[in-house]
Amino acid sequence: MKIPPFLKKGDTIAIVCTARKFMPEEAKPAIDLLESWGLKTKLGRTIGLDSCQFGGTDAERAADLQEQMDDKNIKAIWCARGGYGTVRIIDLLDFTKFKENPKWIMGFSDVTVLHSHLNTLGIASLHSIMPFTVPKASDTVKRTFYDALFGKKLEYVIPSKDYNLKGKAKGELVGGNISILYSLLGSKSSIDTKGKILFIEDLDEYLYHLDRMMYNIKRNGYFENAKGIIVGSMSDMHDNEIPFGQNGVQIIVAIAKEYNIPIAFDFCAGHQKDNRTLVLGSQVELEVNDNEVKLMFKN
Repeated sequence: MKIPPFLKKGDTIAIVCTARKFMPEEAKPAIDLLESWGLKTKLGRTIGLDSCQFGGTDAERAADLQEQMDDKNIKAIWCARGGYGTVRIIDLLDFTKFKENPKWIMGFSDVTVLHSHLNTLGIASLHSIMPFTVPKASDTVKRTFYDALFGKKLEYVIPSKDYNLKGKAKGELVGGNISILYSLLGSKSSIDTKGKILFIEDLDEYLYHLDRMMYNIKRNGYFENAKGIIVGSMSDMHDNEIPFGQNGVQIIVAIAKEYNIPIAFDFCAGHQKDNRTLVLGSQVELEVNDNEVKLMFKN
């Protein structure tokens, strides 16, 4: 796994739209944050474009991302916001130069398309806040983003839940938004979870949708060879008038418990205010005990 170079003061980060539109005035909090860390910002050509819900046409979004990927003066790329649209451009991109000179690509939610594709290429990336979410991010969350970008040590310790499945595991951290992971199954962007620790999160889904997604990724071997599972926020889940009969935790436990691997629920990442940065592709150690959950990054 290639770990892109960590940033230093004076480096430039490009902000681009890979999915929903994002206006220049919305970028100010993110620019201010980066400048407070001694970094420079370049707004991509897609910032301010308006093509229905997208930040430009597919061709425009792909061209902007390609430009920043190939520009040697750009040291990291920050996706402006999620929503939907990154999968529409992934096959328009040429990663030839990027594989030779990788740089950090950051974001979450719909950006899972890029995280997954990069993982298949052997390149690490950052599951992090985005410019759109900077105004609501806490200082703690911002600090984890800073630490990840500048190569500082990351270690998270949170209280354990009664419904966690206890255990220890070591392996490469992979994953992201479960709806996106589910949608990529069978494609060249689908991740391999063998010997790895899988992170999943989502929001605004019906419980039966979650059940269907869990069964499908199970049938595709995602749990059979995994070393552990980390479940981030499962926010704003819905039920039908006739109840499904299980909540999100119960759905996941019922499907994954047979593999006898540690599962940590309610982890501090995903569609929630406490969305701390994860280095996807990094080697990690996971410990889930009665009192706490520890996640330690090794590179």
